[in-house]
Amino acid sequence: MTDLARIRALLDQRRPGHALPQEFYTDPEIFAFDIDAIYGQSWTLVGFEAELPSPGCTLALTIGRSPVVVVRGRDNALRAFFNSCRHRGAQICADGLSKRPRLVCPYHQWAYDLQGKLVNATRMAPDFNPAEHNLRPVALRTIAGTIYLCLSDTPPAFDDFHDQFEPMLAPHQLHLGKVAFEATLVEKANWKLVMENARECYHCATNHPELSVTFPVGRRSLGMAEQQHVTETFEARMAEQGLPTGPVEGAWWQAGRFPLNEGTQSLTMDGRPCVARTIGHVGNGDVGSLRWALEPHSFAHALGDYVFMFSAMPTAPEETVVTAKWLVSADAVEGVDYTIPQLTELWDKTNLQDRVLAENNQRGVRSAGFIPGPYSPEAESLVLRFVDWYCGKAREYLAERRPASD
Repeated sequence: MTDLARIRALLDQRRPGHALPQEFYTDPEIFAFDIDAIYGQSWTLVGFEAELPSPGCTLALTIGRSPVVVVRGRDNALRAFFNSCRHRGAQICADGLSKRPRLVCPYHQWAYDLQGKLVNATRMAPDFNPAEHNLRPVALRTIAGTIYLCLSDTPPAFDDFHDQFEPMLAPHQLHLGKVAFEATLVEKANWKLVMENARECYHCATNHPELSVTFPVGRRSLGMAEQQHVTETFEARMAEQGLPTGPVEGAWWQAGRFPLNEGTQSLTMDGRPCVARTIGHVGNGDVGSLRWALEPHSFAHALGDYVFMFSAMPTAPEETVVTAKWLVSADAVEGVDYTIPQLTELWDKTNLQDRVLAENNQRGVRSAGFIPGPYSPEAESLVLRFVDWYCGKAREYLAERRPASD
């Protein structure tokens, strides 16, 4: 059993504005706590509606230790279920994309329809009631072609995120896209170190020379450029195209459109679009980047020519699997309108560079000499936001489970 009192005490040790105590990056018990208290209680971005274009399409993945599956039903609605057979718990669908008329457990062939109803279970007792053994549903919401899941029976409120973000993302028409490529990367670092790295560009100028060509690495906060007139000019140009810039945010999410470096139009190696066809109502595609991010695990960029998604899933106290997806117009033809190397090169290089940084960070944090240091309020404001959110979320979970005698 997890020692919740110990975790409370460690949270109390954290100095405001500073990194977490060492145990939060190394301890197996806190890792198990994170799976339940953080990933088990939060909305996660799992992919795009375009990945499930027709009835019978499924998207299976693992969140924490829970396999889940998203299914496109015969009524065209999306539903999500725990991907665990109601017989003896075997995983039904292997992680990844597939298409099937029903969900059939590979172990004993129990079968479920696309709405999660048990429709076949042979050799059971006469009093067996199939209606009591349907798949357990998982909370699912969508925003303008993106899919979000939450494992909790009482998910955080979602409507504010939907209502503020949907008008910003809708012009990109992601439902008219396709995932051109997906990549996974195993990082030997705690998920919080991976995400702290992903929440700042303090390190970018030195460690990401390719990204620095296009991305404004000196940007102080979401939606702002170094020179105010650049921002104002950009916002006026976006307003003429009917593209909101924000920024908007909630406790666990944030979104905003910002200009790229002068003379560049996309997040690519040379700043030129890497896909010949734009995606959505974005004019000539010179629309900066619409970045959105969810705590605890993701960020994404919607550009004029493609969309990039980054997701970090914890798999061990000092191991995290990073998944990246690139979405382009469904009309774009590989080898004609884009090539996979050109589409993926910048983010592949950036992710590999970040893996080196996160793993090096993990080695140092593991040291007997580690003392949590202060964040830069200017350069690491989003890291501080992430860590403060984590502490608040952890305390909320602990408060709900505090013994009555406390």
